[in-house]
Amino acid sequence: MSSLTGIPFQKWLAASPSISPLKSLLFKPTSCKPLFHPKPTHFLLRFATSTAMGDVGMDAVQRRLMFEDECILVDENDQVVGHESKYNCHLMEKIEALNLLHRAFSVFLFNSKYELLLQQRSTTKVTFPLVWTNTCCSHPLYRDSELIEENALGVRNAAQRKLLDELGIPAEDVPVDQFVPLGRMLYKAPSDGKWGEHELDYLLFIVRDVSVHPNPDEVHDVKYVNREELKELLRKADAGEGGLKLSPWFRLVVDNFLFKWWDHVEKGTINEAVDMKTIHKLIEKPTA
Repeated sequence: MSSLTGIPFQKWLAASPSISPLKSLLFKPTSCKPLFHPKPTHFLLRFATSTAMGDVGMDAVQRRLMFEDECILVDENDQVVGHESKYNCHLMEKIEALNLLHRAFSVFLFNSKYELLLQQRSTTKVTFPLVWTNTCCSHPLYRDSELIEENALGVRNAAQRKLLDELGIPAEDVPVDQFVPLGRMLYKAPSDGKWGEHELDYLLFIVRDVSVHPNPDEVHDVKYVNREELKELLRKADAGEGGLKLSPWFRLVVDNFLFKWWDHVEKGTINEAVDMKTIHKLIEKPTA
């Protein structure tokens, strides 16, 4: 125990009436709140859960996004029913057991030559690493600015945010009012034995010349393609040449909508193709 001139400190303090204010500070409870609360945070609890589930090798950036991002849960009519971590929304076990369906978006950005910007997802992506896909694919988050339903404004706000995050495209290059929501589709696609997608996906088109500076944590490569170049990519993917793969949501859009919508892009009649009333249910059926 601490002492002062050989006298135990607490006895010395008790025998010294002149320092009673000090005594009250040391031994009486105060109304001050501690600066640090020792209880684990929501993030730390999820981190511990993921470690226990064998996700130790997950890239640090992707881990942070998996646990900090809260996706918007919807029903099959696109009505908001809650929110859940990006991690749980992409676990096939959770998707199947709880029928978790979350809102998403896919951006198709064309330049003034009407070439489509594609990205190859980074090696560290948890779902579908290194596959080629449309310009940007992500999720609006459960926050006020991205929950706005009117004219899909929340989704468009999210698209602008993620184009900057993933591709370094400045917000001024992609004004929110320039995104055209063309339609919605609902699909399910497993990535591997553990991860997958179950999304109600807003399909956003935009024609802009932009500055692109890919974020290597998100994007491995980018390229602009015209129609014929995209068709050649499709051929190679179908043939398995060079290990080239396309994301399942991109392939669904290509097979069902893209080329007829591309016609409208080139003619300047894209608004004629808008159908936001229909939700196209394109869920992949398991093979026998």
